Amino acid sequence: MQGFDIAVFVSVFLEMMGGILWVLLALAVMGIAGFVMVLLRERTLVSRRLLRCQAMGLLGGVGALVLMAWVTMSGFTDAGGPVDWLLIGIIFGTGLMGTTILTYAAWGLIDVMTGRSPASARAPHVA
Repeated sequence: MQGFDIAVFVSVFLEMMGGILWVLLALAVMGIAGFVMVLLRERTLVSRRLLRCQAMGLLGGVGALVLMAWVTMSGFTDAGGPVDWLLIGIIFGTGLMGTTILTYAAWGLIDVMTGRSPASARAPHVA
């Protein structure tokens, strides 16, 4: 491969994953957009919500590994060298971060719609 061409990567991922690729990309875009909306609305990260979403992210990391094993039709015993284990770690981390962002956005939007948002409950500071 002489140069970096994004179309090659899209073609390879589309061949491997089929229609799931578009679903994952749509979830990523919606999750990031929702996360930005929640941050702009609340102007802060809610630590309790973030910790719960990070716990959900662990499940997302495991789900990403399961998806990887299903798509590549291989198992974790097929990992031969350090680069394979590095890739497994990157896939787990990507699933963890993506699920954390997506669930934070979903919970934040639900809290905003139901009026339980910390931004709506915040009282003005009296000095």
